[in-house]
Formats: sequence, C-alpha cells, structure tokens
Amino acid sequence: MSASSPDPATVTVVLVKAGRTKISYPAETVSDDGTRITVRAPWAAPGVRDFGFVRFEPGDVFTEHYWRDRWFAVKEVRTGDGELKGWYCDITRPALLRGAELLIEDLDLDLWVSADGSSVLRLDEDEFEASGLAGHDPAAAEAAVRALDELEHLARTEGLTALVG
Repeated sequence: MSASSPDPATVTVVLVKAGRTKISYPAETVSDDGTRITVRAPWAAPGVRDFGFVRFEPGDVFTEHYWRDRWFAVKEVRTGDGELKGWYCDITRPALLRGAELLIEDLDLDLWVSADGSSVLRLDEDEFEASGLAGHDPAAAEAAVRALDELEHLARTEGLTALVG
C-alpha cells in the first residue's frame, strides 16, 4: 500500500438528496458485516442545528448504522462527553459502499427518538410528499413509508438498541 492510499478504516459518507450531494464527511469504520456498515463521525455540519426537540452541535458524535438491504439508517447521537441525546433515523435507499465512499440517498422522511424513548417523532412528511417520489418511483415511495413505519414500531416497542445493539 502506498503512502497516499486512503486509510481502509476511513470512509467518506456521501448523503445525496434529490440527485445532489447534500453533505459529505469522513467517518471511521467501526464494523462491516457485509449487510450493515457502522461508522462514527463528529457532527459534520457547520455550527449548531436546533430542531426544537434536540440540538446537534460541534462536539457531538454520531454512530451511524447503514444497511445494504434496508431502507433506513439509524444514527445514535451523543454529546462529546458521551451522554446519549437520542437516535436520528433517515429513510434512505439501501446503502452502497463504492471504494471508500459510502453512498446514501436520503428520501426525506425521518424519525427522531429521544434517549429515554419517551419521544418518537415522525419528521418531514411534508417534504416527502412534495418530493414527488410517489409519482415517479411509487415502489421506492412505498418502501420508504414501510421503513418509517417499521422504525417507529421498533422505537415504540423494543427500542432502537434492539436493532443496532
């Protein structure tokens, strides 16, 4: 391996939305069993993002679980000192690892689950509706809604740690 080769334990997560790269960032590969790949990365966006129910900010650490055969990603969010904030879940097409790039296509729907599991919020259903996915790719739209329903059910019954633990 040459000195300029990428570190095999590092991938670049590339989040695509509506055909355009929304954000990309380096992440440390924690595990990859061929179906699920887990990576860890610090909060990658600039500054603070305050959703009202949670704040993502510099110092936060995301442990992100992506599946090659499921239509979602589950991101465990912790403060820099390790306190669990909760789980932010993206509804996505199945993940694709191409070389050192982990390609994720965001389908607008999201789910937030607080650390204690008492708050489970479906997010961005209006954006999903406005995206037109149901019209131009109805099978993908149906898969996305099923994935959101599945995650919400898990969050309200077993909890997401049963899925990612």
